Amino acid sequence: MNAEQRVSVAVADHVATVTLTRPDKHNALDVAMFEQIIAAADGLGTASGVRAVVLHGDGPSFSSGLDVVSIMAAGNGLDGLVQRVRGEVPNWFQRAAHAWLELPMPVIAAVHGTCFGGGLQIALGADIRIAAPGARLSVMEVKWGLVPDMSITRTLPRLVGIDVAKELTFTGRVFDGAEAARLGVVTRLADDPLAAARQLAAEIAGRSPDAVRAAKRLYDEAWTGEAEQTLALEASLQMGLIGSPNQLAAVAAGFSKEPAAFVDP
Repeated sequence: MNAEQRVSVAVADHVATVTLTRPDKHNALDVAMFEQIIAAADGLGTASGVRAVVLHGDGPSFSSGLDVVSIMAAGNGLDGLVQRVRGEVPNWFQRAAHAWLELPMPVIAAVHGTCFGGGLQIALGADIRIAAPGARLSVMEVKWGLVPDMSITRTLPRLVGIDVAKELTFTGRVFDGAEAARLGVVTRLADDPLAAARQLAAEIAGRSPDAVRAAKRLYDEAWTGEAEQTLALEASLQMGLIGSPNQLAAVAAGFSKEPAAFVDP
């Protein structure tokens, strides 16, 4: 693997900031960046004290998508690409986006500049996306004769109607942050999406980490499930929270109007 840094992780006040650090290439996804994105997510999955994650790109863009030439050169050409796609589920490409869905704490993507193809699919893996109005987004894979395959089936269908998903995918057209917000591809707009993401992450970090993690699990597992299973999951998660130290701390803080002293999982 290329030893050059492609991703940095900094943790402060219970918030991890994950930065894609290939700004000269608009954070295009080469082998080293894929490996380091996956490693960053894996590390956060077991990190103590992290209650929210902010994901963003350094420089002019979030990510311009797959650096196809670089990945083919580093991985034995087309044969290497095929082997990575054939890997276990989620495969190597999918893990860079799906890993954010698997984290127990909320992930907020701050989207600016270019967010194309694989870069967009990584942003879709976040729980919440805050975009600049002028950000440029695209489900671009059709341009290269491909389908989007970085876990988009687990993300985009929960955000937009199937007709919108098809139109964006069939055309690969570029749309701005304002349209993305209207369509539901991003959560909301901000002139400074990174500052807005950090503010939201800080607010989330001030809540009970047990309750926030349980809420993420509840929605992720039950969003499209059958009533019997989803209602049972609600009850099960709630029973695990009622009377727990962090739940009692939240109640005490609500009455005292003082910040709660939560204990991290």
